[in-house]
Amino acid sequence: LLVISSIQRLDLYIEVYSLTYLRIAALIWMVLVAVGLVLIVARIALRRDNEWLISWNVIALAATIYLCGFANFANIVAGYNVKQSLGETGTATALDINYICSLGPQAIPAIGSHIANSRQEAVSGKRRLLDCLFQGIAIHDARYKNWRAWSFRDWRLQRYLNASGKI
Repeated sequence: LLVISSIQRLDLYIEVYSLTYLRIAALIWMVLVAVGLVLIVARIALRRDNEWLISWNVIALAATIYLCGFANFANIVAGYNVKQSLGETGTATALDINYICSLGPQAIPAIGSHIANSRQEAVSGKRRLLDCLFQGIAIHDARYKNWRAWSFRDWRLQRYLNASGKI
């Protein structure tokens, strides 16, 4: 019950204060704790030994680390916060422009979406978002030209930029 109530409380924090890296990390940690508790109950019910429990916990941890390696958390955070600021998640909250810009070039698709879809944004806010967008594109372009710095996330961002005509 404690883990479930913690997840619900985190959901309320995300709804009111937006999504951040730390909130994603907390959610992942809470899910791992819940899986561990379920495995403890399964160990007792199935009458398994401690080696079985440790093995399955290691498998759960390894699977989590492996899956998180493929997740683009900057894009997830920026995309969710932009959708929330536009009112697509049920509640409209103000977009924290400084935080979105601090996420780096991977937030470019979400920033572009916000610029294209926002109806009433202060001029200074639009200018800050445009500056952030162009700065992110410049950082990405410089990093993408270096073949030793190639990454799957940068390649996908480059495909997005090519398709949208931003580069």
